[in-house]
Amino acid sequence: QVQLVESGGGSVQAGGSLRLSCAASRYDYNNNCMGWFRQPPGKEREGVAYIVTVNSFTNYADSVKGRFTISQDYAKTTVYLQMNGLKPEDTAMYYCAAANRRVCYSGSPGNTENWNAWGQGTQVTVSS
Repeated sequence: QVQLVESGGGSVQAGGSLRLSCAASRYDYNNNCMGWFRQPPGKEREGVAYIVTVNSFTNYADSVKGRFTISQDYAKTTVYLQMNGLKPEDTAMYYCAAANRRVCYSGSPGNTENWNAWGQGTQVTVSS
């Protein structure tokens, strides 16, 4: 099973930028759907962005389209989330996750039940 370690969280002011990283163990990195989720305090975890490792197909939640970009360095088995134009409502714990690549193409990639590996999370705080 792939192992995931996130980094890059922090505190920024509204309008600022952050880049999150997710280092995945090499085993089983190929042919995965990799995703970023977030969980604000007291709320449910929600999907943010997804990428298929074999072809870099991407998909985004409507709330972050145009502001967030998911990408990968395949050789380093690392997935990134570039977050620009941050808003206070983006404040959350951000998690990296892995699933079968079919999940990325599905109509509901944000369904957490379909994801079988999770990182420990990294906190993002955006102040107004």
